[in-house]
Amino acid sequence: MSKTIIGNDLPNIPWEERAAGDTSILWRYSNNPLIDWNPTPSTARIYNSAVLPLDGEFIGVFRADHKNGRANIHFGRSRDGITFDIEDDVINWVDEEGKPNPISYGYDPRFVKIEDTYYVVWCDDMKGASIGLGKTKDFKTWTRLSNPLMPFNRNGVLFPRKINGKYFLLSRPSDSAHTPFGDIYISESPDMVYWGKHRWVMGKGGQGWWQGMKIGGGPVPIETTEGWLLFYHGVSTTCNGFVYSFGAVILDIHEPWKVKYRAGDYLLTPEKEYETTGFVPNVCFPCANIYDASTGRIAIYYGAADTYTALAFCQVDELINWIKKKHENV
Repeated sequence: MSKTIIGNDLPNIPWEERAAGDTSILWRYSNNPLIDWNPTPSTARIYNSAVLPLDGEFIGVFRADHKNGRANIHFGRSRDGITFDIEDDVINWVDEEGKPNPISYGYDPRFVKIEDTYYVVWCDDMKGASIGLGKTKDFKTWTRLSNPLMPFNRNGVLFPRKINGKYFLLSRPSDSAHTPFGDIYISESPDMVYWGKHRWVMGKGGQGWWQGMKIGGGPVPIETTEGWLLFYHGVSTTCNGFVYSFGAVILDIHEPWKVKYRAGDYLLTPEKEYETTGFVPNVCFPCANIYDASTGRIAIYYGAADTYTALAFCQVDELINWIKKKHENV
């Protein structure tokens, strides 16, 4: 049987079969949340974080809101991708000469391996919200690189390999308030230093309302035979505040600024108590996905109510068929 996902097998992927009678394309882990309140001595909440497989186990970079309210990024490990041992100390960034280069704050990290290097992208402070970029090879030395884009910007997401010899980065330009600029753009770089050729990818809105306020890239795109599979979040404005849901889109494999299929319905919206009730109610925010190419299984890590880390599952062929069925031109 040919594989839809172009990538590695992961036979020990965290997985739970869909419950009998459940017709959802994406279903929640029955033991959510994975990470609850006060997970380490210095932190109050860990959510909107990113996980990758490594040598039969799992590693991650985690957004931690400290007990003074400020967010920073921590490193953690797991044997099964479900229970995590997260370091209480923040990641100690250094510059390219090895000198300390700490961050003012950091949140909503994405984590990706490109060739032999692991890269972290996060929301950084560059006299305002911007995109931070760093790398490591050994999870001991963490090198902070130059900010790839000017502020104000959020939701930086790197593609997991070069495309036509270039690195590609998704982002969502914003302003200094609560991000009224709601569209996703893409930038390219020959060297992870100089970024340009910025292109519009996709905009907020559509026929429905769930993504009418703004959208933003989620986990690292997954390479498939149909194109790049990207989960993303969409935000609606209600009389009681914002609601964060997430959906999926397929981008062209060679020209990833071109949308092939975009589902008009959301995949997941706040319904469970751990999604509707917390520090920020009504938030489902996808930040990481891992997959087993052999079976097409995908596990998605998402933040819930800006308080918890949760997990959901889907099967790639079912998902792609659903995206095509629900496709709408936006």
